[in-house]
Amino acid sequence: MLTNATLPSVVFGGGSCSQKWKAAPQDAWTAQWEPARRCWDAGGRVVKLIGYDASGRDTKRYQHAVGCEDPRYAYRYPLREWEWARADCEARIARAGLPVPPKSSCYFCGSIKPDEVLELSTEELRIIVLMEARAKPRLRNVEGLWRRPVLGRRGATPRPGSITEFIRDRGLLSPAEVDRIIEDAPTALLDFQAAQAALLPEQRVPMGRWLNDFHRASDALAEDYHHGTEIPANSALNQH
Repeated sequence: MLTNATLPSVVFGGGSCSQKWKAAPQDAWTAQWEPARRCWDAGGRVVKLIGYDASGRDTKRYQHAVGCEDPRYAYRYPLREWEWARADCEARIARAGLPVPPKSSCYFCGSIKPDEVLELSTEELRIIVLMEARAKPRLRNVEGLWRRPVLGRRGATPRPGSITEFIRDRGLLSPAEVDRIIEDAPTALLDFQAAQAALLPEQRVPMGRWLNDFHRASDALAEDYHHGTEIPANSALNQH
C-alpha cells in the first residue's frame, strides 16, 4: 500500500482478502495432505468445517456461501448446527480457560469498526495516517479507508470517511503528530525509496527499517508534544 500509494481493494469495492489470505492457503495445504489426496482419488469429497456462527453478521456470510458447490469439498457449519451466536462461542472459549481471539483482519482494513480503531496500538494508528496521506493525491471518489462519511442514521455509528480524521477527532494521536506525519512522512518515504533504488539489491535496506525509524521519530515528537516543546518544522521524520 505504501509503495503503490493506494488503499486496500475493499475500499474501492473489492473484497478478495479472505480468499487470497485464508481460503487459498488452506486449499494449497490440503492439496498436499495425503488423506485428502486418497479421498479425492476414491471419488470422494473432503468435509470442510466452516466457522460461521448463528449471529446476524455471519448469517449474511453463510447465505452468500451456502450455495457454492465444489467437487473437492463438502461444507459443514457446526456452529450454526448448534445454533451458537458469537456470544455463545466467546462464552465457550472462556469456559475452556482460553483467551477470546481478536478479529482476524488487517488493522488497516476498510471494514474496521470505530470501536476496533479505539483498540489499535499507537504504531498501528500512525501507519493508518501515513497510508491515507500517501494515497490521498490519487484518491478521487473516496476520502480514505472508510470511503465516505456515515451520518449515523438507522442506528449506524457516525464516522468520517477518513480514519485519520477519526484518530484526530478522538485524540488517539496528538494533532501535532497527525499533522507532521501528513506533511513530512510521505515525502520522506519517497526519498528513502529513491535512495534505495539507486543501490544494488544486496545493498538495499528493507522498508521495515525505515518504518522503525519513522516510529522512533514519532515517539520523539509525541514526547515533545507531551512536554509542551515546540516541534521544529524540520522534524525528525525527515532525518533518515
